[in-house]
Amino acid sequence: MDIAVAVPNPAWTEALPDAERICIASAVAALGSPSRPTELSIVLSSDDEVRALNRDYRKKDSPTNVLSFPSGLASGVGDADMLGDVILAFETVSMEAARDGKSLDSHLRHLVVHGVLHLLGFDHETEAEAVEMERREVEILAGFGIADPYDAVAEPVR
Repeated sequence: MDIAVAVPNPAWTEALPDAERICIASAVAALGSPSRPTELSIVLSSDDEVRALNRDYRKKDSPTNVLSFPSGLASGVGDADMLGDVILAFETVSMEAARDGKSLDSHLRHLVVHGVLHLLGFDHETEAEAVEMERREVEILAGFGIADPYDAVAEPVR
């Protein structure tokens, strides 16, 4: 696996000195055991950058917590599966974590898992898709000792 993490926004490493390690471990957990070499990138960015991407590619002129951009390259092309990019906005992610009483570490892990699952083809456009994607997220996050992020009164996983 080749997981590149770029941190153009230093607020991430100021708040979480091990942000890069958190991203890599979370992406590896979401990927499982791929049958071929797999590549993806994670960018720890800002609300301004994510807002511009969201506006330009999704026609939504607002920041969001995480964006996923699948590469669109078919599996089996070349030596590795190039999945795409996951981009996170520091200000939105940290605000959500504080608002919801979650640690920034846990929320970052959740959103990296969420973004990587999108690169793997999971979605939440329909109720059935959302149920399956959330089930997978909860399962992966439990491996890190993180409670169900969709449970309004989540208790720590023991």
